[in-house]
Amino acid sequence: MRLSRLLLSVIAGAIFLAARKSRAYKRLRVRMRLLLLVGTIALLCSVHAQTPLLSASPPLEQRVADLEAYINNSPRGADTKSATASNIAGPGPSYNAWMMTCAALVLFMTLPGLALFYGGLVRAKNVLSVLAQCLGIAVRFAFLHGVDARPNSDYFYWVSQDVFAMYQLMFAIITPALIIGAVAERMKFAAVLAFVGVWMFAVYFPIAHMVWGIDGWMNGVWNAKSRITAIDLAGGTVVHMSSGWSALVLCILLGRRLGFRKEIMAPHSMVLCMVGTGLLWVGWYGFNAGSALGPDGIAANAFMTTTLATAVASFTWAMLEYMLRGKPSVLGFCSGAVAGLVVITPACGYVAATGSVIVGIAAGILLFFACTKLKSWLGYDDALDTFGIHAVGGTLGAFLTGIFATAGVNPNLSLALAHR
Repeated sequence: MRLSRLLLSVIAGAIFLAARKSRAYKRLRVRMRLLLLVGTIALLCSVHAQTPLLSASPPLEQRVADLEAYINNSPRGADTKSATASNIAGPGPSYNAWMMTCAALVLFMTLPGLALFYGGLVRAKNVLSVLAQCLGIAVRFAFLHGVDARPNSDYFYWVSQDVFAMYQLMFAIITPALIIGAVAERMKFAAVLAFVGVWMFAVYFPIAHMVWGIDGWMNGVWNAKSRITAIDLAGGTVVHMSSGWSALVLCILLGRRLGFRKEIMAPHSMVLCMVGTGLLWVGWYGFNAGSALGPDGIAANAFMTTTLATAVASFTWAMLEYMLRGKPSVLGFCSGAVAGLVVITPACGYVAATGSVIVGIAAGILLFFACTKLKSWLGYDDALDTFGIHAVGGTLGAFLTGIFATAGVNPNLSLALAHR
């Protein structure tokens, strides 16, 4: 490029000097200008040829369709392979913000919510032990190979895969922490961590994939070939049933606490229990509404049904205490609230307001008797009623979800039936 410019300058200079000595100076000056013009055009053409062409932008129709998909939390054109390009190729900022907030709320359930709730229910000498066990389970590391900021269209269209992974790991933290309630005051810290490490790979991860995995054989919403059509939005089966039933087995294997049924083992601080319940309730919105994977109508419904079921269950439990024992208690209100939260968990994104009220009533009544009568009849030492709340509640929620779930609340149910 530089050599061609030099040659053009030399030629033009020679012609100019020769023309000044000839009688045809004016004619040659015109020719020189033409030569310079031609050289300039040639130079510009060569530069243009070396400039890479920009890729064609998507048409207006696709841009509008991508925007509608972003608002409706549905696949964009590139996700359905109906288009090859999109101006919105990555995750959506609002969806990532929503999921990061919900992930923080789920962690908030464990630290400090569950830690304070369990810490208030045990005897004073075991408070620090329970707090340390909850903290030890939460402080774990996972090596995620191939997880980056790009969305995984098998599960979501607008959420980064690394954000979704962190959200799921928060579930994996609180689930084994629930088991501590059944064996409180009986296991050493090292034994708890060893048990959790084995239990996660033997129980939790397989069940989570069965119910929520895109090819899980219990994923009744997204896997058309599933053998068991389970409907579980936020973890009734994955979290509460797995932890609750495992807690029953573990507390039976460990045996009863020393002094069980011989000395009073009342909660040492109802203030801590009440504060922990409130933190659990707040964090549970990230648990249930966040499982919609976007701030859409399903998340809004989950937010509403979670509130209704929890409030109704808390009131129902306390009124049963009033009728059977002569007065309600703060522990009754707290236990009823947690019962409602557990039972509505699988159903929150599938049932309407009326269904959530029925779920709350059922949770308050059935789990009250599971914690007060069933435990005494069978004689197992479930220290903080993990089985009575989470196993019985999770199982009850799974059945009630099948009864009250409606496609009017969650259109994905209609799509699931259409693909079968």
